[in-house]
Amino acid sequence: MALATARHILVETEEQCLALKQQISEGADFAELAKAHSQCPSGQQGGDLGQFGPGMMVPEFDKVVFSAEVGSIEGPVKTMFGYHLLQVTDRS
Repeated sequence: MALATARHILVETEEQCLALKQQISEGADFAELAKAHSQCPSGQQGGDLGQFGPGMMVPEFDKVVFSAEVGSIEGPVKTMFGYHLLQVTDRS
């Protein structure tokens, strides 16, 4: 079974998500932005979600995490929780 580790930032609007993605592309630290802006409790750990397998997250999340290039910043990804920026940190 494939396993992935990822981190994310969860916000309410697509606009917030795009603004944070722009900041990251300009050199801002993903973990620091997660701590400051993420509405998920994982934000306090820099958005780190740990390791998980397919089906352990919502389908929209899984689709990106198990197909995106490791290290890339993906999003906005809309789920029932809001809008996510995702970064796959490892996959095996």
